[in-house]
Amino acid sequence: KDKKPDLVVSGINIGANMGEDITYSGTAAGAMEAVLQGIPAVAVSQVCQNKCQDVAKLEYKLAKEAVVAIVKRIFDNKFPLEERKFLNINIPPIEPAKCAGYKVTHAGKRAYGNSSESHINPRGQEYFWIGLPRLDWHKSTHVENGYSDFDAIKENFISVTPVHLDMTHYESIQKLQEWI
Repeated sequence: KDKKPDLVVSGINIGANMGEDITYSGTAAGAMEAVLQGIPAVAVSQVCQNKCQDVAKLEYKLAKEAVVAIVKRIFDNKFPLEERKFLNINIPPIEPAKCAGYKVTHAGKRAYGNSSESHINPRGQEYFWIGLPRLDWHKSTHVENGYSDFDAIKENFISVTPVHLDMTHYESIQKLQEWI
């Protein structure tokens, strides 16, 4: 009761949590809750294809290996981030032998569509998924920051993105103060 965990691993989620999707990911939210409590955290997601029909054959092999390696590294070298930050990790949908390694990335910009899909939940109620095409993204404009999470996954890298809970856009504060 009085002892906090040394680390929270939220996931392994089925499906990507990259770009703007991080902001409404339950997997990322689990990591956010941990860091709000002062506990280091990582959110881990297994990227999938074909509406995630490929996940079963992958058996999470690469994801399991990556989680073990990252957790070991955290415990051997301390957590690499300050408070109120967590690591968002996305695993490419490939066998471990095809993995190109790890890339530190920034959150990319997803290309949303204007589609909507109707679904039925377990209680028989209809709900909709809006604007979710296949996993497409805009070419990274943050060249000085290297790869986006989407770029890394496309090139068979494990994407490791540092995420900060403060989503304030500080560059806009002065402009907004003048406007208000």
